[in-house]
Amino acid sequence: MIQLKEITDISSGYSFRGKIPEKEGGGVSVICMKDVSLEEGIKTDSVVETALSYKHEPDFLQAGDILFVACGSSHYATLYDGRFNRAVASPHFFVIRTKSLHAMPEFIAWQLNQLSAQRYFEKEAEGSVAKSIKRTSLERASIFLPNSQKQQALLRLYKNLSEQKRTYRELIMNVEKLMRNIALGLEQDFNTFTKRIEKQ
Repeated sequence: MIQLKEITDISSGYSFRGKIPEKEGGGVSVICMKDVSLEEGIKTDSVVETALSYKHEPDFLQAGDILFVACGSSHYATLYDGRFNRAVASPHFFVIRTKSLHAMPEFIAWQLNQLSAQRYFEKEAEGSVAKSIKRTSLERASIFLPNSQKQQALLRLYKNLSEQKRTYRELIMNVEKLMRNIALGLEQDFNTFTKRIEKQ
């Protein structure tokens, strides 16, 4: 086992003064907590744009960066795939960038979301209402780093499981929608039948 800081560089998200100023066509996408979920990753449709004025160009997100949710009721990692031309993460994230050629970003993100890491973050979280993780705590997170072949094998298994879960969720949603339509149809039929009885 090694510590996360041994194989990654960790930085805070972009610091805004007050509320993020939304500006369509501003050229910089800002990924906020509302734009990510453990199941779906980054939700492109909800990401806003802004314009940044700066003396020194920010360290924009790169494909393969890991966004770690540091504030809130749950703390998890999601992978940034480089879908935006220029993007920054809000201050509620830590940005994790691998510095080891042997560490696959997707594997690191997956491992940070597993039970052992989650238990560690629960213990390290500070605050009574809005709990947060300090950078030093994230840096000390334990990581198991097998060889590249094993990382790829585990990721293939994980992706297969995720696809199955997504398929089952869609199936359940479709069945629930069907049952609601059936119930609505029965109710309409009952109301029609009742009106006919009342007219007799």
